[in-house]
Amino acid sequence: MKIAVFNGSPRKQNTSALVDAFVEGANEAGHDVEVYQVGKMKIAGCLGCEYCHTKGEGSCVQKDDLEKIMPAYKEADMIVFASPIYYFTMTAQMEAAIQRVYCIGKPAKANKAALLLSSGSPGVYDAAVAQFKAYMNYADINITEIITACGDENKSEDKLAEVKEFAKSL
Repeated sequence: MKIAVFNGSPRKQNTSALVDAFVEGANEAGHDVEVYQVGKMKIAGCLGCEYCHTKGEGSCVQKDDLEKIMPAYKEADMIVFASPIYYFTMTAQMEAAIQRVYCIGKPAKANKAALLLSSGSPGVYDAAVAQFKAYMNYADINITEIITACGDENKSEDKLAEVKEFAKSL
C-alpha cells in the first residue's frame, strides 16, 4: 500500500516521535511510506477563486509548495495527517494543505486515512478531529484510526508502541 504522511509540525519535536513510530510500523508491514514535512513548506491558503475548476483543469492558480505534495494526494492509497495542536486545531500549515486539495476535490485513490495529534494539554482535540471526520466523510475515505498524545505521552514507549502496532496492522 502506498501511504502519504503529511506532517503539519513546523518543529521537529512536536509530532516527530509519532510519525517515526508510524513509519517504522508501516515499513515493517511492507508498505511504501513517504513523509511530507508540510509544516516546513510554504503553502498558502485557498483563495476560493475557482481558477482550479474553471481555467485550471484541477490545478491551483497559486504556485507554491503544494505542487510538491499534490502528486501524493493523487496517488496514495492511504493518507495520514499528523499535527500538533496549536490553539485547539491543527497547524496553519496543515490547514492550508488540506484546504488546497479543493482544486482536485478528493484524493483519487485513497480509501483509508488516519490522524495523529500531539498536544501539551488534554482535551484540546475536538476541533481537529471534527474537521478531519468531516473531510473524510466528504471524500468518502474510511477513517482507520485517530490517535492523540498529550504531554509526556508524546514520547512514551506505550504510545509509540500503539502507533507502531496500528501501522503494522494496515
